[in-house]
Amino acid sequence: MQTSATRRVLVAKPRGYCAGVDRAVQAVERALEQYGAPIYVRKQIVHNTHVVKTLEERGAVFVEETEEVPEGAIVVFSAHGVAPAVHEEAASRRLRTIDATCPLVTKVHNEAKRFAAKDYDILLIGHEGHEEVEGTAGEAPEHVQLVDGLDGVEGVSVRDPERVVWLSQTTLSVDETTETVARLRTRFPNLIDPPSDDICYATSNRQTAVKQIAAESDLVIVVGSGNSSNSKRLVEVAKDYGAAASYLVDDASFVRDEWLEGVATVGLTSGASVPEELVRGVLAKLAEHGFTEVEEVESVQESMRFALPHELRKDLRAV
Repeated sequence: MQTSATRRVLVAKPRGYCAGVDRAVQAVERALEQYGAPIYVRKQIVHNTHVVKTLEERGAVFVEETEEVPEGAIVVFSAHGVAPAVHEEAASRRLRTIDATCPLVTKVHNEAKRFAAKDYDILLIGHEGHEEVEGTAGEAPEHVQLVDGLDGVEGVSVRDPERVVWLSQTTLSVDETTETVARLRTRFPNLIDPPSDDICYATSNRQTAVKQIAAESDLVIVVGSGNSSNSKRLVEVAKDYGAAASYLVDDASFVRDEWLEGVATVGLTSGASVPEELVRGVLAKLAEHGFTEVEEVESVQESMRFALPHELRKDLRAV
């Protein structure tokens, strides 16, 4: 155990904003700049309370369903994606839509449509009630069954064991999903894999990064909101890979002094929808408690970028 004089923080890299989140937040910001307030957003644009509050202050209005949007207004669909029925309802209300669905979520939607067209049973691994799951399942509701983790495997029933494929929510635990697929395959040996990994690069990379710091950390703090699936998975991964304790915090004000008692090394990371300023706030709070030695631990380099939604690019060309 290190002395209190050398208390340190291991900061995971990559962390924070992924390309899909950056694109979605920029979409709302750009829409506000081009069209002015209010700009309506169906659901939270990304699962982070600070991001939502900041955009609200600039004139974004967040609603649960498109029926709450005035006819003819502009509405942005969140990064998590929506079912075709939502697009249809928006069209019926003459709404101008900006689709900020992450391209990696769109990929899973396309896979669901393709396998449904071939009359496969689709086993969608994900969390019940999550917006991404609802959007993907809505592409082929008669073909999709939700498998909510290991506990959901035994309840699966298919028409033809030779025509079954699995897909997944993009923000799951890589390890738990692998285990769930393995258990599904004991029931359905000819289970087909998706053409490419459905768990997104950012989710996977952030889990790899936290694994690298967890074993050396007495405590791992994950910055992220409670409704963020990928952030919650980081807490679980940190515990699974050696951290004695791990907590999810929205910002520095949620860090409790008693967590730091007897701790020499704190691991710090953030979910894929978290602005870097919130991480800096936690670092400042830790510095007040003597954690002044800060080391960034990079496990994977990221360079992914996504273009803005085509609706905004089209309007930009017209300016």
